[in-house]
Amino acid sequence: MKQYNYMTFKSVSYAMKVESALRKYDIQYKIIPVPRSISSSCGLCIRFFGDDIDRLKSIIEDNSLIYEKIYMEA
Repeated sequence: MKQYNYMTFKSVSYAMKVESALRKYDIQYKIIPVPRSISSSCGLCIRFFGDDIDRLKSIIEDNSLIYEKIYMEA
């Protein structure tokens, strides 16, 4: 079974910008509410497979986008 990672953002608008950029690439992700195990605050995060972490970071850097933190599933 593949491991999921979660990328959080300081605001919903940052999450939406990253999602918009990811649509152009062949990477599996899903935008979801932030799991309560990560944060009790309202917001969205991007769930993706752990194998894609380096590629995702590269896409974000190449598009001058911002994320807050990456959480790895236990």
